[in-house]
Amino acid sequence: MSLIELRDIWKIYDLGEMKVVALRDASLSVAAGEFVALTGQSGSGKSTLMNILGCLDSPTSGSYRLAGDEVADLSRDQRARIRNQRIGFVFQNFNLLSRTSAIENVELPLMYCKGIPARERRQRAIEALERVGLGDRLHHHPSQLSGGQQQRVAIARALINRPAILMGDEPTGNLDSRTSNEVMQLFEELNRDQQITIMLVTHNLEIARAARRNVVLRDGEMICDTLDFREAARALQTVPDPDLAES
Repeated sequence: MSLIELRDIWKIYDLGEMKVVALRDASLSVAAGEFVALTGQSGSGKSTLMNILGCLDSPTSGSYRLAGDEVADLSRDQRARIRNQRIGFVFQNFNLLSRTSAIENVELPLMYCKGIPARERRQRAIEALERVGLGDRLHHHPSQLSGGQQQRVAIARALINRPAILMGDEPTGNLDSRTSNEVMQLFEELNRDQQITIMLVTHNLEIARAARRNVVLRDGEMICDTLDFREAARALQTVPDPDLAES
């Protein structure tokens, strides 16, 4: 059974005098432990797809099964519970609380889980920060950390509830190339060593290269779903490396 199963998903935004089709007839099956990049230019529908996959939004129509459970028609509160229990998020802007230490930022999702004592919350936060290489930065505030360190704190926070799926929306968008590579290496390690399913949104082919599978979107449609990075690059009609131009 697939961990993620989308069938005939449409997302249409009603803007009053006009309707915008953000996703059209999208179908996708993802097994546990996969590393998938959702790529496409601005307006391609990749972030809309990520919002649906992450239970941040509901589709206009279609089926979305997560670990066998239909989640497309859940209420906002029900989707919030799914997010808290099964999915970790990493965003481009880190979304850390500026006046709060790294360990307190990481603990935050556990505050919404009933029955977890403070001592366990603190220990799990320490373990998560150690896992991303920040065991010596527990009490530093975001302003005392580099961009890459802040993103590692955000990844630790995303891992604190031990999710089955880690979702990243342009997670390297605010980082330089060296730091981006370090963050991507961390994603690869989490996928390889802990078998965490990773879904990554990016418009950057060099970032998408790290994924084992690439799904390319254009104008709300999935135009390519491949294990061949060169094929994905051609579908995007973007060739950052001369070798990719070879047919």
